[in-house]
Amino acid sequence: MRRNGPLALVFHAFFVIVMVAPILVVCLVAFTPEGFLSLPTNGFSLRWFRAIANYPEFIQAFWVSLGLGALSSFVALLFAVPAALAIARYRFRGRDALAALFLSPLMIPHVVLGIAFLRFFTSAGLGGSFAALIIAHVIIVFPFALRLTLAAATGMDRTVEIAAVSLGAGGWTLFRRVTLPLILPGVISGWALAFIQSFDDLTMTVFLAAPGTETLPVRMFLYIQDNIDPLVTSVSACVIAVTMTALILLDRFYGLDRVLAGKSGDTGR
Repeated sequence: MRRNGPLALVFHAFFVIVMVAPILVVCLVAFTPEGFLSLPTNGFSLRWFRAIANYPEFIQAFWVSLGLGALSSFVALLFAVPAALAIARYRFRGRDALAALFLSPLMIPHVVLGIAFLRFFTSAGLGGSFAALIIAHVIIVFPFALRLTLAAATGMDRTVEIAAVSLGAGGWTLFRRVTLPLILPGVISGWALAFIQSFDDLTMTVFLAAPGTETLPVRMFLYIQDNIDPLVTSVSACVIAVTMTALILLDRFYGLDRVLAGKSGDTGR
């Protein structure tokens, strides 16, 4: 195997530092004992982590974001799986145009989508509702779920399905016991990426959120408009910790290589 040269190693190290440094800075600032944004030069303190309990709005917004992300990603997969199988298996008139339509939310700025959704849902009487948030998030995360599911469906070995049909497997049995296990890494990857996109979205959600349906990014955005204390950094550090824990558990029980690379076989561990 060819090894990376010194220049490549320096470039990779610089790239990793640039990516990780902002996260480390946020986590360090979260432990400051000061009442303003500063690195902890005079020791570490859990002051701003304890302060989260005094703002239940952040906790409520976290659960809203969690439920919204999980539900919208699941609903997006209900549409993405049959769409991916149809696009990957069949050749029909308008196939490319249909695929482009499904991926079109990626090409529209979220500010434009937010304004459009706001006017539409207000006219439909759904302004500020959780249902409006779910519908909007399903639309914006659907392309992410579709792309990874489509990649798994395109690379699937169809001979396994043909063998199952020859042995008498029906349509539902074929999908449940053969097709779905074969594309499962792509489905899980699509759900995870869609969930991250939904949980992290601010630009569009800020137009649709209302008191009681504010997501965590929206709540943090509204907070920093009037405050400059490190409370938001402590909330961010908690989210980072939860994310890292989830990734470690996912790698331990399923394998990140199967999720990120779409491997369906043994990971070799």
